[in-house]
Amino acid sequence: MDELLEQIQHLQILNQLWLSLILLIPIILVARTVVAGTKFSPILIIVVFGLAMGYILVKSGVATHGLPEFPIVDFISRTTIVALTVSFFVGGQEIRKLFGKKKLDVEDMVVPSKEETILGTNRTQMVYIIRSFFLLIGIESLYRIIVGANFGDISRYYSLIAYIGIIGATILVDYKATITNKPLYIKKGIFEIVALAGIMIATYYISMAIKEVIALPQIFFAVIIGSSFGAIMYKWRFGPTVKALLFAGIPVVLAANFMVGGSRMMQVFDIKGMTSVMIYGFFGQMFWMFGGIALLMFFGKATNTRILAPGMAGSLSHSGITGACTAGDLGIAAAIRAPIMINVPFIGHIFVFSILAMSAQRGYLMMIPAVGIVAIGLVITAYSLKTIRSSGGNDANEVKGLMQFSLGFQLLAVFGGFTMLSAAGMSIGYSAMAKSSAISHFGLFAATQGGMFGSDEATMIPFIFAMPFLIHPFVFYMFGKAMQRDGEMPKLPVYILTVIGAIGVLYALISV
Repeated sequence: MDELLEQIQHLQILNQLWLSLILLIPIILVARTVVAGTKFSPILIIVVFGLAMGYILVKSGVATHGLPEFPIVDFISRTTIVALTVSFFVGGQEIRKLFGKKKLDVEDMVVPSKEETILGTNRTQMVYIIRSFFLLIGIESLYRIIVGANFGDISRYYSLIAYIGIIGATILVDYKATITNKPLYIKKGIFEIVALAGIMIATYYISMAIKEVIALPQIFFAVIIGSSFGAIMYKWRFGPTVKALLFAGIPVVLAANFMVGGSRMMQVFDIKGMTSVMIYGFFGQMFWMFGGIALLMFFGKATNTRILAPGMAGSLSHSGITGACTAGDLGIAAAIRAPIMINVPFIGHIFVFSILAMSAQRGYLMMIPAVGIVAIGLVITAYSLKTIRSSGGNDANEVKGLMQFSLGFQLLAVFGGFTMLSAAGMSIGYSAMAKSSAISHFGLFAATQGGMFGSDEATMIPFIFAMPFLIHPFVFYMFGKAMQRDGEMPKLPVYILTVIGAIGVLYALISV
């Protein structure tokens, strides 16, 4: 009897793989269908359907809080660093081209199929989305096997998941897409898988090696190593792995996180002190996003999405805007510039993660260095706005100004928020949840999810991080309206939303 139960349990992991695929991929496809034919990004709809799916699974009795009955969904929700490392790599390439003044006209190896499989999604895009699912589980499993990371019962199936993931990702190539050199294209994909796994392994061991000195999270080193490889291999023509994860890696990770977050919806509301965290996250999203855009508009005299979208993606390390940019939803210029901008704040992350790591160890925010960084952020932000204002539409000058803004406003937004929350009396762990959700900061989210601020915060962060995405109807509606107006963002609604956000943040601080 025991052997029979054991055998059934073994078969369940295969069922979980296909069930997770069936649950996650339709969320992304439905989101793309809803916005088909418009200038709006599907990220917003992924939020709504992901949260709803997680909530319904628990409400209907199919699952419990955190979705332990769906271990593959939780597994994918923790592959954030894999998806982001690709963006860091591409950002490193673009930075090298920019500073090296290397004008490369690299021919793409793939001409996508234009045949629409599902409304809003062509065949090649469909393959990218499904391939991203297999890539994420394959690379993450391979990495966990090698470093010996264990997360519950699913750990004993890592080898099987890695095999299915890597094989599935390798063979998933759209046969109707025009590929100039198919054998080379497939080899590139395999090389990229190995390279990504190698970066994951290297960053893990580096973070472990210095943990006793300072507990910097793994994603900090992923930024440095990923962007460095990009700078070195700036001539690399993307294979299927990078192409797929650039297009759909972040949406797949977000869909999984929102499902897990939705499953904790009712549970989190019962926790003392969580109301202030969610209020700050919700209105903070409005304040920091539209406040940053307002600064670029009023002082930088910039109203086009080619500046606003990559500027906010970089300055906030904003997961939603980054995903929309890299997927091409906000224009070609934003797609090229966003990977650069999300790499630039890694200089600031030296301060962000080192000070926050030391603060987490002490149990409170180190106020003196935090206030000092806020002042530095203010100065750099002011200087960046001057650079952007005087750019005169010149591409190189705009990029230079955006890089300055990404660094300055990141320091201001992160430590300005932590300082306010700490002064209001919120604990460092709750402040980390509130701050990561208020600016949708993927790095801070990954660090919190990894346990940097404690196990309770790691458990609750998927829902806390997801909630402010409900403000994204305003965010993506505004960017969508801008795209309909040749990229020009309307000013008055931005200023109004900034004021509303400021009032909401003030209320959250008072209610702590």
